[in-house]
Formats: sequence, structure tokens, C-alpha cells
Amino acid sequence: MSSFEQRSFKQKRSFGARVKDVQTVKEKYPDKIPVIIEKYNREKSLPVLEQTKFLIPAEFTMCDLVRCIRRRMNLHPNQSFFFLVNDRALVSNSATVAEVYEREKDDDGFLYIVYASQEMFG
Repeated sequence: MSSFEQRSFKQKRSFGARVKDVQTVKEKYPDKIPVIIEKYNREKSLPVLEQTKFLIPAEFTMCDLVRCIRRRMNLHPNQSFFFLVNDRALVSNSATVAEVYEREKDDDGFLYIVYASQEMFG
């Protein structure tokens, strides 16, 4: 791993610790979805988010989540980015975070999303 690569959330925390994190969050905030959002490891043009763990309202659509993350990254209006769920799935912007969570959540209970600019998919 080069000095420029960040360790992912999964690499930083053991499976057991992540499961415990989700259980604690679900007990305290049963109406929220535990989501990890990280920059795609080969992404070069987008900034890194200051935090990676998010509690997202279940009724949020993926479009709402994109807008929220876009604001956090302070992107210029002509900059675009995309979410990949589990490093592979592009999901509909009209799907709720709860729907995506039910289909795509990890065994540890988190929903993992990476973001990348358009060039990463070309």
C-alpha cells in the first residue's frame, strides 16, 4: 500500500467491532441506516470526506444522499461523481437508502458506498 492510499474502514476495524458498532447504532437510532461512504481507492480528482460513518434517515432517497455528500465535498456545479454500492452496484437515485440497505448491506450490518468521478467508469 502506497503512502497515498488510505486504509478502508473494513481494514481499520475488525469484523466483530463493526458488528458491535451496528448493533449499538440500531438500538439507539432504529430509524437510521448505518452507512460507510469512502472515496474509491483509485479516485484522484475528488476530495476525501472528513468522516466515513453516517447515519442516514431510512426515507432518504439515494438522490438526497448524493446531494448531502456533494455539499460536504464542496463540489463545483460542473463536477460529477457516482456512488458504487459494495464496489460494484450502481443504484437508482429514486431508491430509498432503506431499500438499498436491505438488498446490499454487508454481513457486518453496514451499507458500504464508494464515490468516484465519471472517469473511473470509462
